Amino acid sequence: MIPNRLSILGHPQRLALFRLLMRRYPDHVPATELAKALGLKRNTLSNYVNALMQAGLIRQERVGTSLRYAIDMDAARETFDYLFHDCCRGRPEICVANAYLAPDKDEPVTDRRYNVLFICTGNSVRSIFAESLLRDLAADLFTACSAGTKPRSELNPSALKVLEQKGHDVSLLRSKHISEFQGSDAPDFDFVFTVCNQAANEECPSWPGQPISAHWGLPDPATVVGSDAEKSLAFHHAYAALRNRMIAFAALPVASLDRLALQQAVDGIGQSTDKGSKI
Repeated sequence: MIPNRLSILGHPQRLALFRLLMRRYPDHVPATELAKALGLKRNTLSNYVNALMQAGLIRQERVGTSLRYAIDMDAARETFDYLFHDCCRGRPEICVANAYLAPDKDEPVTDRRYNVLFICTGNSVRSIFAESLLRDLAADLFTACSAGTKPRSELNPSALKVLEQKGHDVSLLRSKHISEFQGSDAPDFDFVFTVCNQAANEECPSWPGQPISAHWGLPDPATVVGSDAEKSLAFHHAYAALRNRMIAFAALPVASLDRLALQQAVDGIGQSTDKGSKI
């Protein structure tokens, strides 16, 4: 079975589909969204997902008339384990990336600040909310930044209005391209989060040091159609949902958790339903 999985993933577009679903894990992503993100016709996508499903690498669920797909993480781990333990001559330490090796035990963990990057496409609403919230909630522990894959020329006025109403300083906020954080003088990030589905669907750069990453996608309040009150409510809901996640993230005992525990924790935060969010 596992050699067959490797053969299935040897096809570039099937691999691209697998990688996209890995970036979106643990989301179940609609087939229409997958097809659009990868530029595939419906029949072609169907062939690819069927191959991955037969290999046991992805799962399917039906929601109404929509088919949605997600990584089967147990099967993915089993496949990776095969590569590490069998193909690496039973010595996974010779194959694992340097970033995953145990850190120097003499490295101090006290007074450490962690660099966090929030990414969305436009960097004008959700990632700006996340940056402002984490900065004000836990500036002693985290340095928060945000960027966009296709940033807007200016920040959304409704987003700035919400931040000002909540008491945040917006004077230093601006829309930035992720390239600003890819140079030799850029900080090494400990955490990278995507907060919109479109950004998560895109091929993002490989960040030095292999930071812990997760997808914390939320609907874009700027796309809401309706009355002014309904539009305003959408921005407040997005702010409240992200505030809940920032509070949960800031409460994590980051220094005492290993990488796997941290990854599971941030994935769990991203799957929160935000029921009962208070605006």
